[in-house]
Amino acid sequence: MILYIVLLPLLAAIIAGLGNRMIGNVPAKIVTTGALFASCAMSWPIFLSFAFGHAEPYVAPVFTWIQSGSFDAQWALRVDTMTAVMLVVVTSVSALVHLYSWGYMDEDPDQPRFFAYLSLFTFAMLMLVTANNLLQMFFGWEGVGLASYLLIGFWFRKPSANAAAIKAFVVNRVGDLGFMMGIFGTYLVFNTISIPEILAAAPAMAGSTIGFLGHRFDTMTVLCLLLFIGAMGKSAQLGLHTWLPDAMEGPTPVSALIHAATMVTAGVFMVCRLSPMFETSETALGVVTFVGAATCLFAATVGTVQNDIKRVIAYSTCSQLGYMFFAAGVGAYGAAMFHLFTHAFFKALLFLGAGSVIHAMHHEQDMRYYGALRKEIPITFWAMTAGTLAITGVGIPLTTFGFAGFFSKDGILEAAYASGGGGQLAFLVGVFAALLTSFYSWRLVFLTFFGKPRWAASEHIQHALHDHGHHDHPADEDAGHAVHAHGHDVHGHGHHAPVTGTGGYHPHESPWVMLIPLIVLSFGAVFAGFIFHHQFIGAEEGGEFWRGAIAFDAHLMHAAHEVPVWVKFSPFTVMLTGLAIAWLSYIRHTDWPRAFVEQFSVLYDFLLHKWYFDELYNAIFVKPAFAIGRFFWKFGDVGFIDRFGPNGLSALVVQGGKVTRKLQSGYLYTYALVMLIGLAAAATWAIVR
Repeated sequence: MILYIVLLPLLAAIIAGLGNRMIGNVPAKIVTTGALFASCAMSWPIFLSFAFGHAEPYVAPVFTWIQSGSFDAQWALRVDTMTAVMLVVVTSVSALVHLYSWGYMDEDPDQPRFFAYLSLFTFAMLMLVTANNLLQMFFGWEGVGLASYLLIGFWFRKPSANAAAIKAFVVNRVGDLGFMMGIFGTYLVFNTISIPEILAAAPAMAGSTIGFLGHRFDTMTVLCLLLFIGAMGKSAQLGLHTWLPDAMEGPTPVSALIHAATMVTAGVFMVCRLSPMFETSETALGVVTFVGAATCLFAATVGTVQNDIKRVIAYSTCSQLGYMFFAAGVGAYGAAMFHLFTHAFFKALLFLGAGSVIHAMHHEQDMRYYGALRKEIPITFWAMTAGTLAITGVGIPLTTFGFAGFFSKDGILEAAYASGGGGQLAFLVGVFAALLTSFYSWRLVFLTFFGKPRWAASEHIQHALHDHGHHDHPADEDAGHAVHAHGHDVHGHGHHAPVTGTGGYHPHESPWVMLIPLIVLSFGAVFAGFIFHHQFIGAEEGGEFWRGAIAFDAHLMHAAHEVPVWVKFSPFTVMLTGLAIAWLSYIRHTDWPRAFVEQFSVLYDFLLHKWYFDELYNAIFVKPAFAIGRFFWKFGDVGFIDRFGPNGLSALVVQGGKVTRKLQSGYLYTYALVMLIGLAAAATWAIVR
């Protein structure tokens, strides 16, 4: 069965991709969507058998891939609890995104290509999570990178989409270099790339040293940090995070599938899969904790000032990934995977909900031009409210009542506190980030669905009314009409557009093919935490559920459940605080945001420019790289190679031709003289010899 789950999306991608417009839009959509729902239907029984049954892990061999000397890479599919969790996450979200895209991409001329890319991405992600060796994992790792590039740049006539796709590809190559070196080093140390064999041998390598960059370092620390660099790139951690917000240039379903639910969690999955390796190095775990906590804080602060609805959710993703990493860093791998699991549902819900809002508002993405939409698009409103309740962790402490994020995020914070040391610092950072998360999440809801309608100020809507009424889809973007992006200072530093009113435009609810995925994901956002929290993070049930798939620390999880009451109430308190600040600022006293910005303009600009990471990287890396490229082009390629190579030789031939042309006078006596001189020269040479 596992082989069918993995290969069905590949088969669908081949049929839709090669058939393209020859088979038409509807058959391509039916083939790809049907394949994903079939994979999803086969994945859930596997997961439930691990969660509530007594399923045993197994490996399904496929074929011998590479054999060279002692190097042996078998293509085999590993099925254990980790795989089962990722199977339902990947196939469920992907199937719903395929269905949602029937409505969202309805007027796009390249639908078969889009659906083929989606299915190709899903196949690559499934290859990654079922990998039984590091090379197979790397195949899936690079496959999702390629599919991500294709999907982010899907509207290739938009320069901004092309730039975002290239940026994602290049930044991920930096992380992939670390991942590759980690794989090479692991093979060098263990003489195998088989994940089970490496994990079994890892504890014996603790305390050994290895030569690296001319010095000797702890072996497992070097290997784990190199592997973690790969995770930082793929999962957009601080330093290699800059590609993720720009990736919003792709169609909204792409954002939901790749940059919220699946691909960006690959780094978390890899660290948890290799957790026995990381457990051998305190230093590596400390770095993972620090980077995760720093990313969590950074992205949450930036998310508070974003005006583009998709970018708010993108920075939210970045922040939530930070939670997952610092959970892994303190040794709570079960909590990290639990948050990965719940986050997939509520974050996909928020992204697809944002797509429904954008669809209703004729591709307007700036929240300052929304307002009062809850009565116009009620199903979208309630779905996004469910997602917001989940991401902000709404629930009642000391009970089992709460939305998905209440169980998974609180589980991480409690485990971080219980771990002591650096984990308690991560706990404090996580609590503050939870305050910011609550603020920017409710800010998004209040700006979008409450207050007065501010649609009249939107150029998108005025363009729609002026040109063709309700033209409902991004085909206009693909035709070369780049999305208009409102600058942050169009209306000064305030958060609201000055013009209120509808401008004669009436938003409309999305079609049912887009609403059904929202309703299904809403159930995940509401109930996933309540149903599965014992399996993922229960002190007793957790060990039975994971069955050795991760390094599960039952003592830590028991300690997490026994933390002081104030620790359990901290996330609840900051959630209410963030909600109150957002309500006061965007419902009760709408002049507060403008006053805050005027009072703290330096801080606002710092956050608005995303801590100036892009500007810094542009100055340190991008401009010097272009300058070096220009130098080699102008002086190396054109100035030297071309000048003295092909251009120089051709110029020499031309000049030689000009000289010899002067000898061609056309008179017979000239030629006779030349022949006579030639004969005399030849005779002289013969006589001299």
